[in-house]
Amino acid sequence: MSDFEIAPSLLAADFGYLMRDIKSVEGKTGFLHIDIMDGHFVDNLSIGVPVVESIRKYTDMFFDVHLMLTNPEKFIKPFADAGANMITFHIECTKDPEGLIDLIRSYGLKAGISIHPHTPIESVLPYVDKADLILVMTVVPGFGGSTYLAGSNDRISAVRKAIDEKGASTYLSVDGGINKKTIKIAYDSGARYFVAGSAVFGAEDAGKAVEELRSCVTMS
Repeated sequence: MSDFEIAPSLLAADFGYLMRDIKSVEGKTGFLHIDIMDGHFVDNLSIGVPVVESIRKYTDMFFDVHLMLTNPEKFIKPFADAGANMITFHIECTKDPEGLIDLIRSYGLKAGISIHPHTPIESVLPYVDKADLILVMTVVPGFGGSTYLAGSNDRISAVRKAIDEKGASTYLSVDGGINKKTIKIAYDSGARYFVAGSAVFGAEDAGKAVEELRSCVTMS
């Protein structure tokens, strides 16, 4: 990863034309965010192992698989085998975050931890130097197209401070409501890896949308 990345969220793509939409951003970013929802931890269902395995055959993009589900330990091997490059689990869904990080890495993958906006940010701070990525949800997870939540900037800043104080190289990611306005706000708060769904795949030209989001940070 470089100092600043954008990962289009597959949840906002047209599921009838997944590879068309993936190819539309492939040349603009090397990262693809893939939300896996089970209808338990979040009130929605999305895709599973077979879809990840299928699209893996047609692209070399970095698959950032976000497990929005209970019992994440049961799904590490299946998604590793399907072609994930990184697996991010929710801090709320495990009693052993460090053990889950070790399990993910045992398959040669990067490991991330995500935190729900209603969970005190302090619960993830002890792990900022143990995971490869910390994902601060800036909307209530489950559905695309939601609005960036007030108070998110303070939560991002708190994680940024903890990462810097420990001298860690952990990536700080945000997911939810990222658009041409909020990406700069989140960047100024300390985020460096941005998941964007509707702002990319909801645009007429998804590839151009990625470039425009990037310019909101790099041109300022």
